[in-house]
Amino acid sequence: MSKAAEKAAGAGAVGKMRFEEALAELEMIVSRLERGDVPLEQSIAIYERGEALKKHCENLLQAAEDKVEKIRLDSAGAPQGVEKLD
Repeated sequence: MSKAAEKAAGAGAVGKMRFEEALAELEMIVSRLERGDVPLEQSIAIYERGEALKKHCENLLQAAEDKVEKIRLDSAGAPQGVEKLD
């Protein structure tokens, strides 16, 4: 498999990951890069995967935030409806 095909396959797999899975893998990548014991070519490849994971996590968080609503209460404290969370 060519490097371009591997990259495309990896990027597709990232898009299907749950937030917790993507975050855990991103944390592993950061840890490996911080240790500094990864060869340069591999560092570049895992950095690129880390960027894809970061973007995926940001997109998932934004989607979750868009779904969250705040319950409005009337003056007596009874639920009156919902509004978008600030």
